[in-house]
Amino acid sequence: MDFDTITTDIPIIGPAKVPSPLRLGEHGEGFVDETERVIIDVNSENVTLAFEGNRPVPSFEKAGPRQRIYFDPSKLRCALVTCGGLCPGLNDIIRASVLELYYGYGVRNIYGIRYGLQGFIPGYSHEVVDLTPEVVVNIAKKGGSFLGSSRGPQDVEQIIDCLERMNIGVLFMIGGDGTLMAASKIADAIDQRGLKISVMGIPKTIDNDIYMVSRSFGFDTAVDVATTAIRAAHNEAEGYPDGIGLIKLMGRHSGFIACTASLSQQDVNFVLIPEVDFDLEGPKGLLASLERRLSARRHAVIVAAEGAGQKMLEKMQKGEQQFDESGNVRLHDIGLFLKDQINQHFAKKGIHISLKYIDPSYIIRSLPANSNDQVFCSFLGRDAVHAALAGKTRMLVSHWNNQFVHVPLSASAGRRKKVNPDGRLWYSVLEATGQNELKNK
Repeated sequence: MDFDTITTDIPIIGPAKVPSPLRLGEHGEGFVDETERVIIDVNSENVTLAFEGNRPVPSFEKAGPRQRIYFDPSKLRCALVTCGGLCPGLNDIIRASVLELYYGYGVRNIYGIRYGLQGFIPGYSHEVVDLTPEVVVNIAKKGGSFLGSSRGPQDVEQIIDCLERMNIGVLFMIGGDGTLMAASKIADAIDQRGLKISVMGIPKTIDNDIYMVSRSFGFDTAVDVATTAIRAAHNEAEGYPDGIGLIKLMGRHSGFIACTASLSQQDVNFVLIPEVDFDLEGPKGLLASLERRLSARRHAVIVAAEGAGQKMLEKMQKGEQQFDESGNVRLHDIGLFLKDQINQHFAKKGIHISLKYIDPSYIIRSLPANSNDQVFCSFLGRDAVHAALAGKTRMLVSHWNNQFVHVPLSASAGRRKKVNPDGRLWYSVLEATGQNELKNK
């Protein structure tokens, strides 16, 4: 990854001249200075080369409250919207943002936009929610999104029209890669009209695949539940002769959940992820490897990320690609495909197996966040508020090198983080599963 090519400057609406109302210490302790940075690549060799070459070390702005802000909180109106798929922690982000705006800065006009970007479009007639501490105090106990969500693009000009009508000064957009790209388009349209509206992204993806974000909220909860599913599959597999537990986990393009959950509950024998192709047939294919595993141990557990094996499925099924409302390719169902192929393979060989198939995806998506994710969401929501009130825009709050930082939308939107097939995470999976004999193209 070439960090030198990443632009890290954060655009601002205007100079911050208003003293912050936050009370963090008698002498300003707790505020973050604009000069505080977090190095992007902490590899000592890269840092040394940068210094020796007399060039700046690529770094991000450190997140946190500033001593001076751009907006007058008594006159500010803010809007929050959640977009895309559901994810544990959405309500925690909403709650943390509202409480910081209300109690920290004294902002009294905070609006929740219902059902994603549809909520800005008059034709849908979705009502706006007044967000107060009383409204959001208990929403973290529930899963899903208190504001609701939707997929698919909406007319950007109509969205800006709505923001103007509502006199919105800050728009918080909570969503994944598609939402961040939409945020960039909205910010472009805002600039074209010469408006002073901050666009603040809060990255959301269970898959943990947003570029320049080391950890995303909901991922920890997803791994927790996925680990439970693996444990159940292993118990089922052990309970029968030639038992097989097959679990499909989330991960359209990146196998972070499958890898991490398999390392957490080290009862998995085969992990299939989108980043690493595999053969189904042949002496080093999955079916032959599975047959050898059953012959040796009489049970096996397979974890497949939903995006695994798609190239193979496209060739075998020869169907045209279909797309969802957001323009994402509809994936072939690797879980059901593997279930059928495994059953057919052993039936032809006259070997009786007991295969149990588990897909916990929608259970995971709709659950409340666990304690770790709740704390993480609290930091994300509050740091997004601090950045927005300081007049920053076109950015997202990220977690990088164990710090919360500001990342420009241009550095993240439209790119994707993936498991490195030559990296430590994947090699750890290979060590834990013993699947080295499975041919990885």
